[in-house]
Amino acid sequence: MHMNKMLNVGIIGVGRIGRLHAENIARNFQNVRIKSIADSHLDDEMIFWAKNLGIQYCTKSNGDLLVDTDIQAVLICSPTSTHYDIAIDCIRTNKHVFCEKPLSSNIQEIKDVILELEKSTNTKLKFQIGFNRRFDHNFRAIREAIASKQIGQPHILRLTSRDPCPPSVDYLKLSGGLFFDMTIHDFDMARYLLDDDIIEVHADGGVLFDWRLHELTDIDTAVITMRTYKGAFVIIDNSRQAAYGYDQRAEVFGTKGQAAITNDTSSSIVVSNNEGVYSEKPVHFFLERYKQSYITEIQQFFDAVLNDKTVSVTVNDSLQAVKIAKAAQRSLKEKRRVNLIEISDYEKPEVKDERIIEKNIYNTSAHGFTTHYSSENRTHQHESPSYI
Repeated sequence: MHMNKMLNVGIIGVGRIGRLHAENIARNFQNVRIKSIADSHLDDEMIFWAKNLGIQYCTKSNGDLLVDTDIQAVLICSPTSTHYDIAIDCIRTNKHVFCEKPLSSNIQEIKDVILELEKSTNTKLKFQIGFNRRFDHNFRAIREAIASKQIGQPHILRLTSRDPCPPSVDYLKLSGGLFFDMTIHDFDMARYLLDDDIIEVHADGGVLFDWRLHELTDIDTAVITMRTYKGAFVIIDNSRQAAYGYDQRAEVFGTKGQAAITNDTSSSIVVSNNEGVYSEKPVHFFLERYKQSYITEIQQFFDAVLNDKTVSVTVNDSLQAVKIAKAAQRSLKEKRRVNLIEISDYEKPEVKDERIIEKNIYNTSAHGFTTHYSSENRTHQHESPSYI
């Protein structure tokens, strides 16, 4: 990154992930200044935290931040249900965007963002999605092993992703379900590692320990098998609760061999004695495990903005991951294998009395920004303090 250029950024949403990005920027990027934060739940504690980081302006209104022409880039770290509206407004106000995953769970909304970018008069506008695991040292190593043909032509990819404990009920209600909240990282990782697209999905899962999920029609455990365009098979296993800690592993098998990555631990110590052979448990959770990847993904975003480079994770990458998640949902519900061709680019419109019912009602805010109100009463709540 050219260090002689200065970049002013704003952050919308300062829950756990917003604060993580802000603190990483303040500590690691001398040529990037966080000028403003916006959060609809802004309080004295948030303002105190922001001032300690040297952030000048704090507001409850996204519009206040977006009308500031000094701000060149915006990080969208608010709840998923707000991402689409904010993304559209950022593009229309000529802001570069880094948006946490997923951009939306609605395929049409993601396509709308792509169209909005294509319509923009600023052909150098950047929009990056926050699939941070692409920037992790372990996953990058196994991708390099695949890309350099060290294991030949990939035949089977196995991905394991298990959390140490389930999230709160409040978080689960807004999460979109296991496939959109948790497995979506694995869906993206499969495409990234294999440099291939998914064409078929079969998902099975259930509630094996967290009985709260019965009321939310969600699951805590899943196994997903997928097939890629080039013919490789992908097996993903997920659990919301692994007693031994945060489990993040991958293995790829090919015509010339295999490559595998295992969990990070606090140290590499292995103790051998008359009671057995022991090593440390995996690091506690995602903030510890992917600490450096969060810094690297933001660094590459800033580099793309300042030096007019292509972003590492595009809106189309978000679109493909969401399509796979929807295919998994359908497979689980209908108990069958689902081809991605069944997941259309646009959601089917709701039809009543032979008339199409509009999904969104467009209004204009006091600041002249478009707000999109779903016919299903979207709830814009602050993210859980424990999860993203």
